[in-house]
Amino acid sequence: QDIYLAISIFQNTDSDILLGPMRLKQPTMSIMLVFAKEDAQSDGFWWAADRVGYKCNITRNPEGALECYLDKHHDVVIIDNRHHKNFDAETLCRSIRATKASDHTVLVAVNKKCSTDREEPSILPLLKAGFNKRYTENPNIGACLNELLSLEYTEVRSQLKLRACNALFTALDQVSDAVEIANEDNEIQYVNPAYERLTGYSNEEVIGKDCNELQKNEKNLQESINCQLKKGKFWEGTFYTRRKSGDVIPHICHTCPVLGPGGKQCFFVSVKRSSDTSQHFDRLKDSTEFCPIANGGVHGIPRRRESVTRIHSVTIEAPITKVINIISAAQENSPLTVVQALDKVLEILQTSELYSPYFGQPIKDDDPITSDLVGGLVSIEIRLLSKNKIYYRKLNHPHSHIPTSPHTTSQVPQDVQTILDKEPCWDLRIIELEKVTNKRTLLFLGMKILNRFRVCEFLNVSEVTMSKWLQKIEANYHSSNSYHNSTHAADVLHASAYFLERERCKTVFDKLDEVTCLLAAIVHDLDHPGRTNPFLVNSCNDLALLYNDLAVLESHHVALAFRLTTRDSSLNIFQNLERDDFRYIRQSIIDMVLATEMMKHFEHLNKFVNSINRSAMKQEEASSMSGNGSPDSAAVITQLSTPENKLLIKRMLIKCADVSNPTRPLDMCKEWAKRIANEYCSQTDEERERNLPVVMPVFDRKTISIPKSQTSFIDVFINDMFDAWDSFCDIPELMTHLQNNYTYWKELEEKLAKAKEEEEDETKKEDEKIS
Repeated sequence: QDIYLAISIFQNTDSDILLGPMRLKQPTMSIMLVFAKEDAQSDGFWWAADRVGYKCNITRNPEGALECYLDKHHDVVIIDNRHHKNFDAETLCRSIRATKASDHTVLVAVNKKCSTDREEPSILPLLKAGFNKRYTENPNIGACLNELLSLEYTEVRSQLKLRACNALFTALDQVSDAVEIANEDNEIQYVNPAYERLTGYSNEEVIGKDCNELQKNEKNLQESINCQLKKGKFWEGTFYTRRKSGDVIPHICHTCPVLGPGGKQCFFVSVKRSSDTSQHFDRLKDSTEFCPIANGGVHGIPRRRESVTRIHSVTIEAPITKVINIISAAQENSPLTVVQALDKVLEILQTSELYSPYFGQPIKDDDPITSDLVGGLVSIEIRLLSKNKIYYRKLNHPHSHIPTSPHTTSQVPQDVQTILDKEPCWDLRIIELEKVTNKRTLLFLGMKILNRFRVCEFLNVSEVTMSKWLQKIEANYHSSNSYHNSTHAADVLHASAYFLERERCKTVFDKLDEVTCLLAAIVHDLDHPGRTNPFLVNSCNDLALLYNDLAVLESHHVALAFRLTTRDSSLNIFQNLERDDFRYIRQSIIDMVLATEMMKHFEHLNKFVNSINRSAMKQEEASSMSGNGSPDSAAVITQLSTPENKLLIKRMLIKCADVSNPTRPLDMCKEWAKRIANEYCSQTDEERERNLPVVMPVFDRKTISIPKSQTSFIDVFINDMFDAWDSFCDIPELMTHLQNNYTYWKELEEKLAKAKEEEEDETKKEDEKIS
């Protein structure tokens, strides 16, 4: 039974292997057995390979083995090392290792079982001969099967990844940009041919040298680069390299850290574009075909689209927008001193909280009463935390890794796993996931996404605790709601994770921000009753009375989330966090969930457009004109990464994720539209039954037009918001879906309107006949 169970598990396992973002296909493992004569041990391996479906050949002598290996290039070669009189296993191993094809072959020596009173012989001679491991004689088919499975899932898959590395190095050798890889001690580990052409140094001359010795930069610039890299972020800008000839050449350099175990920086990768290439791109920049890169993407690939320029036309007529536009127009023909003064005015107007007090000078230490009074009444310690506490938050926390629980991710049914494999893609079939998980979408998708973002490791909790927490949260979503249920929460979580993977978001957010965004998405509609805020207020619901009719549902969602989490230690995912981290996460989650209230939709959108999009684009234009790097230069990223701006970006992220249905593939867009319409119609039914004011009369089951409600929603709320979000983080796939879905709803609306008009005409004609 154990053998067949192992075979079943093996056959249901995905054969694809990931090497970073590279997906490798694992072919059926091939094995060669080298045994001088047939015995129980060779039969054990043969039948084990047959049961699993591995390709297997058997040879009887070294000559036949070498010939067969050169023809088949097996993944695993198992050589009998028990009887030296037949042939010398170590000599055969050396012969195989002498062939070029053996670089990625696993060689196993079969040794005799030692008696308990004798010391086991050293494995060192076998390793020196070229063997990878030793197998102690055991003809049991189950033992042989376990050995073969172990070889595939460890040695063979590792060798497959090593083979793929050859392709990656070949790509690096062919690119025109110079690539340099250094370790944490700044010692150069690798340079490509383009680097040799750029600097004049050969590979042998620079490997092992300090990379700082080959550059010629000012101290301030180097400190700026080191500061960015220490925070785990990339740096991009003009860089000066000393050539072998002694010349100093400027070029565009993109340097980023590569994080290893525990978040430690293991390598630094620098991509340098030569001055000739820079001039080429300067010419492209002047052409009509070139658009600057906004997200620090690959050099020279135009990617900014129409929505980037369209953002200038997003003028939602709010008073602050008018004021900013008037000041911006006044700057055009003003003296330099006036322009600088107006820049300061715009900077103040574009803050996230215009009416929050600004403490320009620190409170004196000798006035503790004033300090305590201001701290207690204004809560500046939470809302205006020191930038060193928030913005410069370290990426690597001293949290030990918690082993994976066997009760969580390792026992996912195959039909569920098949859907979850598409989780990083925007077209994830979440409705199908709802069906195969029996409406436990949030648990399965949540664990998949949280594991991918290493949230358990960051929070220093086990997957068992996280699984319990997700189950508790999902249990408090109403499965009876057609729309506001745990599947919607999982959908918003998926959208948030997708947005966090956009290059601009990855550059601006640190790990603490990522964790905050994911958790906020999970709890953002917790215990939603399937009714709107106006309904709760009109019906004098207990929640409306509790929260004084202000952001009733949103306040309840986030309050209940923290109450459920902190009152039970077995599912308290925050219990191991440092106090400052917990306060930051809590305050950010509260702010993000409250931002999902549609009453303040236009206020949040206005702040985002004016404080993020337009100011960032202004900085990009300045960077482009001055030649100080790409649009996502250090100045742009520094501006976007302030606590105030990150707050606005996180609000927009969850808002877009919350109403992303019109940007999904058409079949899912239609399903979500049907569900929200059904929920709103149920509210209208109850309002009429209870003689309450009807909040949304258009959602009447007898007269509702889903196409009309969708086109109106897209026109009023979605278009401008996603144009702004697209210009920030580049989401072309979503914008394409949005345009196609809008066209579908518009055509269907016109078709239904025409059909209704024809029906009315027929009815009118019938009435006239009767008359």
